[in-house]
Amino acid sequence: MPVAREPATLPSSIEIFDTTLRDGAQFEGISLTVEDKLRVAEQLDWLGVAWIEGGYPQANPKDEEFFRRAPKELSLSTATLVAFGSTRRPAGKVDVDPTLATLVGAGTSTACIVGKSWDYHVLEALQTTLDEGVAMVGESVAFLQAAVLRVFFDAEHFFDGYKANTEYALRVLEAAATNGADCLVLCDTNGGSLPHEVQRIVGEVAGYFGPDQPLGIHTQNDSGCAVANSVAAVLGGATQLQGTVNGYGERTGNANLMTCIPNLTLKLGVQCLPEGRLERLTAVSRHVAELVNLPPHTADPYVGQSAFAHKGGLHTSALGKAGGATYEHIAPELVGNGTRVLVSDLGGRAGMVMKAKELGVDLDDRAAGLLSEQLKELEAKGFVFEAADASLELLMRQAAGWRQDYFTVEGYRATTYHRPKDAGEPTIETEATVKLWVAAERRIAVGEGNGPVNALDQALRRVLIEAYPQLEHIRLTDYRVRILDGVTTTGAVVRVLLDSTDGELAWTTIGVSTNIIEASWQALTDALVWGLLHSNQ
Repeated sequence: MPVAREPATLPSSIEIFDTTLRDGAQFEGISLTVEDKLRVAEQLDWLGVAWIEGGYPQANPKDEEFFRRAPKELSLSTATLVAFGSTRRPAGKVDVDPTLATLVGAGTSTACIVGKSWDYHVLEALQTTLDEGVAMVGESVAFLQAAVLRVFFDAEHFFDGYKANTEYALRVLEAAATNGADCLVLCDTNGGSLPHEVQRIVGEVAGYFGPDQPLGIHTQNDSGCAVANSVAAVLGGATQLQGTVNGYGERTGNANLMTCIPNLTLKLGVQCLPEGRLERLTAVSRHVAELVNLPPHTADPYVGQSAFAHKGGLHTSALGKAGGATYEHIAPELVGNGTRVLVSDLGGRAGMVMKAKELGVDLDDRAAGLLSEQLKELEAKGFVFEAADASLELLMRQAAGWRQDYFTVEGYRATTYHRPKDAGEPTIETEATVKLWVAAERRIAVGEGNGPVNALDQALRRVLIEAYPQLEHIRLTDYRVRILDGVTTTGAVVRVLLDSTDGELAWTTIGVSTNIIEASWQALTDALVWGLLHSNQ
C-alpha cells in the first residue's frame, strides 16, 4: 500500500486540458456540427488552454471531417490539438488495431488513450485477465510512442479501482509510465469520489511515482464535487486538469473549467492560462454556450450573469457605501464579468439609485424612495424588473420627470377568427386595430399576423413608421409567457417578457395582466418606446 507523501507544494502553474469537443459533446441537448467544433476550438485557443481534445477521429463522420479540416482551418496559437482513442482490444495486436492506427493517422502530435484500471471492469466488462488488461495499456502506449506521438493515458475508473484493488490500479499506471506515457490522468469516471479521497489518493500516487512523472485529473460531477475534486487533485500533486467549458458532459457533467481555473488562479495562486487571458473567461463561457445552442447558466460561479448580482437591500446599500468588496469575493473584472444591481421588492433606496446610475438615469433620493415603493406594489402584482431592464429604465425616467412623447394610445383591439375545415388544418386569421395620437394627429392602422402580438406589432409599426423610420431596424426576437396563479387557471395572472433588438442593442420588456393580450401590449409598447429612445441618443 503506497504511503502518502508529504503535502504537495502547490505548483506555480498547471496545464488545462479541455475536452468540451469530446466529453462535453455528450451532454444532453448538445449536437455539434463540424463548423461548431471549429468555432469552439477557436474560442478555447483564444482563452489559452494548453490542450484541446477534438474527439475520436473515426467515431463518426463529423469527427473524421473535423480532424481533416482542423490543420487547414485552425490557427492555434496557445493550444495543441489532441486525438482521443482507447487501448488495443483484448487478445489483439497493436500493429493491426484500427483505433491505434486511426490515432497515428489523425495528423496530431498528441494522443490521449483510455484504459481500464478497475479490476472489476477488466474481468466483467472486457471479459479478460488482469495480466492482459495491463498488457493492453503498456503495449498501446509503446506503439504510439514509437510513432513519435506524445501520449496521455486516461486511467478509467481509477479512484474506484484504487479503492477496490490498489495493487492492480498501480500496475496499470506502471505499464503506461514505463512505456513512456507523458502524463497519467486519474479519472473519477463515475463521479462518486469526494474531495478528501481524491486529494489523499492523488498524493499517494504522486508519492509512489515521484516528482518526475506528471499526473492529471479528470472528474465527473455525479456527486456535485467535480470542481472540488479537481482542486483537491492539484493540492495532491496533479499538474494537468481536464474539464469542459461550463461543465458540459455526460450525465451531470464534467469539471467546470470556468470555475476550476479562477479557483486555482485567484484563490491558490496557480497559473492556469497565459498572462492576461483570465479576463476572457466570461466571454468564452457565453460564446460557447451560444455555439452549443444552450442558455448560459446564470448562477454559475464567476462567469454567470448572476454571479455578481445583488438584490437584497442590505447588500445594495453596502455596495453603494463601500464598493464590491463588501459582498463580492473577487473583483468581477478579473474574470471579465461585472457587478449588477437587481431592483426588486427586496431592494431599497440605495440600490435604486445605484441601478439608475447603471442605466444612465439621474434619480434623486426622493424620487428613488417613491419609485422603490411603487416597484414593491408592482412586484406584488407579478412584475419582475430584474429580468426586464428596459421597462425598469422607462419607469426610472418617469420617476425623474420624463414623459415619452412619441405617441399616445387611444385604444387597441385584436380579433382572431378560427374557421374549421372538414379536412386539414383550420384557418386562423388574426387582425388588430390600433388608434394612436402622434404629434397631435390621430392615426389608425390595421395589422394582420399569425397571432395577436404579431398583429398588434404590425399595426403599431404602420401607424408609427412614417414618423419614426428607425423602427424598420427594430424587431422582436423572443416572446415568453408565464402563468403566475395556476389556481384560477384560464383567469390567471400572466407575465409576458419580450426580447427585442435593433441589430446592435438588445433589450427586454415586461407586461403583467389577467389578460394575455394586455400583458403583451404593455411589453410591446415599452419595447418600441425604449428602442426609439435609444435610437435618438
